[in-house]
Amino acid sequence: MVVITLQRNKCIGCNYCVELAPQQFQMSKKDGKSVLLHAEEKKGFFTLKSKDYEILEPSQNASKACPVNIISVKDV
Repeated sequence: MVVITLQRNKCIGCNYCVELAPQQFQMSKKDGKSVLLHAEEKKGFFTLKSKDYEILEPSQNASKACPVNIISVKDV
């Protein structure tokens, strides 16, 4: 299972995650911050759990490119 976590309140809106993993991320038109699609929010952390391993590599690339290190990707 792939687990992606986004700490959205620290997002600076650089858009790298959207460019590298557009099926998981999009930019909010309201505040210009990243949104992790289909995620559940808990205490400021947005988490997506998926059995689709096709999202693993793009999400890992987005995590590595994030300049503020707010994206976590795990294969559990």
